Amino acid sequence: MDLLLCVCTCPDHASAERLATALVEERLVACATLLPAARSIYRWQGAIEQTDEVLVLLKTTRARYPALEARLPALHPYELPELVAVESAAGLPAYLQWVAAETRPLD
Repeated sequence: MDLLLCVCTCPDHASAERLATALVEERLVACATLLPAARSIYRWQGAIEQTDEVLVLLKTTRARYPALEARLPALHPYELPELVAVESAAGLPAYLQWVAAETRPLD
């Protein structure tokens, strides 16, 4: 099982919570961790921007990533949402099994 840790930012806690809840309910991620008080500095449409955001860590599998990538833009308030996936080199076997079980489609 290939665990992916995905990083996403949201403009506020309410939108991050809505996004996280929907992704867990739809079994696209096993867990979403919301970390408040992130400050992003980035270039957008030719200008340097600074924005307070909520960082969301999403735990999923490589098999479920395509569905997560397809679904996230519809749930996210940004025109161009951040979604970056990082492969896990290792993990507690029981936790990895839990992620796989919780992201398995029910159909």
